Amino acid sequence: MQRLLAKDQQLHEVEKQRELANKDLEAERQQVQLKVADEVLRIREELEQTQKQDRAELHRLERRLEQKDEQLDRKLDGVAKSEREIAQKATELAQKHQEAEQLVSRRQDELQRISGMTYEQAKAELLEQVRNQAKLEVARVARAVEEEALDHADTEARRIVTMAVQRISVEQTLESTVSVVPISSDELKGRIIGREGRNIRTFETLTGVDLIIDDTPEAVVISGFDPVRREVARLALQSLIEDGRIHPSRIEETVERAKAEVDQQIKLAGERAVLSAGLAGLHPDLVRALGRLRYRTSFGQSVLEHSLEVCHLARIMAEELGAHVEIAKRAALLHDIGKAHDSESEGTHHQLSADLARRCREIPEVLHAIAAHHGDPHPETVEAVLVQVADAISAARPGARRESLENYIKRLQKLEEIAVARPGVERCYAIQAGREIRIMVKPEQIDDQGAYLIARDVAHEIEEHMQYPGQIKVTVIRETRQVEYAK
Repeated sequence: MQRLLAKDQQLHEVEKQRELANKDLEAERQQVQLKVADEVLRIREELEQTQKQDRAELHRLERRLEQKDEQLDRKLDGVAKSEREIAQKATELAQKHQEAEQLVSRRQDELQRISGMTYEQAKAELLEQVRNQAKLEVARVARAVEEEALDHADTEARRIVTMAVQRISVEQTLESTVSVVPISSDELKGRIIGREGRNIRTFETLTGVDLIIDDTPEAVVISGFDPVRREVARLALQSLIEDGRIHPSRIEETVERAKAEVDQQIKLAGERAVLSAGLAGLHPDLVRALGRLRYRTSFGQSVLEHSLEVCHLARIMAEELGAHVEIAKRAALLHDIGKAHDSESEGTHHQLSADLARRCREIPEVLHAIAAHHGDPHPETVEAVLVQVADAISAARPGARRESLENYIKRLQKLEEIAVARPGVERCYAIQAGREIRIMVKPEQIDDQGAYLIARDVAHEIEEHMQYPGQIKVTVIRETRQVEYAK
């Protein structure tokens, strides 16, 4: 019994100690909470004070900005008006984008209900539709803004100055880039132009040259930087004048015949060059490429005449030095053969020349001499050195080259390269001595808004990547034809 009482008393003591410990813990917890609350209150007051200072600083800055805005508004009333108009157009564009987003949402719900079509497929189709719609809307807005700016732009003085500079630049290249076709009477000029200019437009579109019909008596001028096109145009125009029937369908037939005739002349020129060089066994493709060099110039120098001159120089030096005459002659005649195709392929002309000769199974010694005639790679044979020296002699003689013409032709070729790189472009021609480029697009791929975008993009790329006098007109032509035969 006493043991039980002792145990109860011990338990009672333990319980009292536990209660005292709990009270101490509770008191400490309350003290900690009070300290935390005080610290939080202090931090909050500091934050509020900092925020109050920041707001005061922001308010002060806003007042300064408002004052500056008022000053700018007073000075730039005209600019503010333009900005409001642009903002209005931007709002309209935003509304169009919002409509497009709503359309995307509806189409997505619809496509998800279609069996067999995954979400990714539906998403791809919707993105394509939205992209096309947004592109058209942007084109419309951009076109309206540009037209408005052009209406109010003061460009008359600039136009006069640039046209004067441009005429000076044309005079330097006129001699080598035009052909004159005599006519029996000035009455033919009206027939060449055709009703509402349809004949001359058809002729220029098919040949890629510029037909100049002015007050020059009994003469029509053909202008173009590509001598092959100019020769085709000259033969076609002469044939049309002799025949007397000048209309679009007849022009198409005559131009095709002229192209065939020029091809035959190219073949004959190549054969005559091979005969003059005293070579045999050249591949037909090489002979034809040599013929094309008749219509190519480098710094104002005929590439075919230059190649024959290099061939004769290399032959004479090879005979004097006891080198292999046949290898020297073949490599010298073919050293610039790549210039017949340099507008159609990528790479330097000596690399293109060596590649073409390799495809036509020329021997390695000839290939090395062709590739090394500009020092890359370094010439390792006597014949390669002779070709390099003969090329330098021919190019360096007085009057051999005119760099201004070469730069002019490169500029026109660059114009055509910029345009033809666009998807949907069928063909393009640089005319008017480089003052205009005409781009024919595929009507089934490019609509009217797309034609506007191509014209704008080409103009921007020309401005960014080319140097030229005056201004260049970019014309995009989208034409459809329907042909039926009555039987």
